[in-house]
Amino acid sequence: MFKALVVRKAEDGAISQAVEELDDAMLPDGDVTVKVDYSTLNYKDGLCMHGKGGLVRAFPHVPGVDFAGVVEQSADPRYRPGDRVVLTGWRVGEVWWGGYASRAKVKADWLVKLPDAISTRQAMAVGTAGLTSMLAVIALEKAGLKPDQGEVVVTGAAGGVGSVAVAILARLGYRVAAVTGRPETEDYLRDLGAETIIPRGELAEPTAKPLESERFAAGVDAVGGDMLMRVLKQVKYNGSVAAIGLAAGAAVASFTVVPFLLRGVNLLGIDSVMRPHDQRVEAWSRLAADLPMDKLEAMVSEHGLAEMPGLGASILKGGVKGRIVVNPQL
Repeated sequence: MFKALVVRKAEDGAISQAVEELDDAMLPDGDVTVKVDYSTLNYKDGLCMHGKGGLVRAFPHVPGVDFAGVVEQSADPRYRPGDRVVLTGWRVGEVWWGGYASRAKVKADWLVKLPDAISTRQAMAVGTAGLTSMLAVIALEKAGLKPDQGEVVVTGAAGGVGSVAVAILARLGYRVAAVTGRPETEDYLRDLGAETIIPRGELAEPTAKPLESERFAAGVDAVGGDMLMRVLKQVKYNGSVAAIGLAAGAAVASFTVVPFLLRGVNLLGIDSVMRPHDQRVEAWSRLAADLPMDKLEAMVSEHGLAEMPGLGASILKGGVKGRIVVNPQL
């Protein structure tokens, strides 16, 4: 038996969530069985728990788009009992049962062995959000970004993705401008390493101008919508913006190609769901080296499975600060 948060859909379409004890026979087919130490809370988890976004296709369902734990059984020679592993992406927690459980069964190709320097709890303090942030920083570096080129803006900076991006960039020596709509998070963001705090209102409204004054060397955008376009219009010549979220929506009403044509700005799309294994290994290695774990701990709060539906509703409204770590034993 194992414990899990189970999402069910009634005949009338009503969605419910409850912590249940399930038989191991209910686990999906897979190569590797993992004792889940921790999972985490992502925006997608909020959608899955509340039946939004069309992500969950079959019920009952166990959400949790990432998890870290210890291998219990493996039919794949790459993994042995006792190995510490992490899983992010591959639509686990959406179309495949995920990490909001004390046990999970998945395909071996989806797993990555954890670096020795990262515990399973730290791995989920990082989670999909942190992995995505690291992939964004790597992409900006490969596009030519260096610390001496000027400010790097991070939108949605107080959220899980933004928080990790701020901490990584500051650790690497970049001057970070953090955008947030929550003034009460200013001290938190400065503790993570942000040099400048930009109120969300300064970038939230669309503008008809095809370009604005050059300000940022680069950007990490976790918001999308018109804020992404405002950032693109203010990026310096040949700068880049890594797009990693759409909290403000996928559509950009004020879209223009002018920043790309007249300033050579690059828009880098960052996907972490289907990212190849070797790039995941690189990103986790970089996280072990470049993410200040003391700063990471300041972002984290730990919660049990029963608290997830409420926190999931909160994250959909932008009400979660930092990183939520989920302990399935609580």
